[in-house]
Amino acid sequence: MEDKHINEPGAPKKPLLNRIVACVKQVPDTTQVKVDPVTGTLIREGVPFIINPFDIHAVEESLRLKDRYGAKVTAITMGPPNSVMTLQKCLALGADDAILVSDRVFSGADTWATSFVLSEAIKRLEKEYGRIDLVICGKQTIDGDTAQTGPGIATRLGLTQLTLVDNVINIDPTGRTITVSRKLEGRKEIVQGPLPALLTVVREINKPRYPTVQGRLTAEIAQIPVWSNGVLRLPLELIGLKGSPTNVKKIFAPQRAVGEILGDGENDPPGATRLLIQKLVERDLITF
Repeated sequence: MEDKHINEPGAPKKPLLNRIVACVKQVPDTTQVKVDPVTGTLIREGVPFIINPFDIHAVEESLRLKDRYGAKVTAITMGPPNSVMTLQKCLALGADDAILVSDRVFSGADTWATSFVLSEAIKRLEKEYGRIDLVICGKQTIDGDTAQTGPGIATRLGLTQLTLVDNVINIDPTGRTITVSRKLEGRKEIVQGPLPALLTVVREINKPRYPTVQGRLTAEIAQIPVWSNGVLRLPLELIGLKGSPTNVKKIFAPQRAVGEILGDGENDPPGATRLLIQKLVERDLITF
C-alpha cells in the first residue's frame, strides 16, 4: 500500500510528526547467564549486558519513521547508571536524544511499577518537548519475557495499543491515524487506530542498521540527562519493590529429558516416520 503522506524525495522536509519515543532496556546476555543451583538466582558477575534484541528493532523502526515523517526520536530507558551505554548505542544509530531514568528507589520494580515510572517519564518528556505521536517498544524483553511493560505504558497514558506489529503500513498525520500489520499465530491482521499510539514490534518488522563512525563519535560525547525520583517526584509506595505487587521467587533452567532415537531414519524413512507419529499420538501431542 502506497503511503501518500511521506515527504517526496527532493521536496523540502517538513515534519509531519513531532516526536517518537523508543523504549529500550539493557539486559544480561542470556546466552552467557548461569543460575545458582542453591539460591535459584541469576549469577550476574562477569555477564555482559546488551540492548534487548527486540528493542533494537523498536529503535530501527523509530528511525525509519523519522526518515519518512520527519519526527524527532527520543530513546528512553529505566535502569542502573551503566544503562547509559544502551542509550549511547541508540544515539549512535541516529536517535536525536536520550533520557536515562535511574534511581535506587526504582530498583526491584516489576512490570506494574516499571510501566508506571516510564509512563510518568514520558508525560514529563511531552511537557518539555511537545506532542508525542508514537511510543515504540520491543514486544518483550529476553530477561523477563512478560510482554507486559509496553501495554502497561499504553494503558496508563491512554494511548492506542497496537501489539506484535510487523509492518507500519501508513500514518496519516492529517487524519491522525496509523495503519499497521500485526503478526498473529497463523495469520496476520491489518488494524487502523488513532494517534497517539504505542506499538510493540516483532523482529520481522525490519533489519536494524549499523551505527556510523560519526554516529559513534557523537554518541560518546553526548550529554544524556538522568531523571532520578528527585526529578519525577513519584510516591515511594508506587515505585520499586514497594510498588510491585509481584516478585520473582526463583529462576531455574527446566530439566531436559533424555532424548530417544526413533528407528533408522536414514535407511527406513517411512518406518521412522510411522514411529514418530506413534510416539506423538501416545503423548497426546497430535490426534487423528
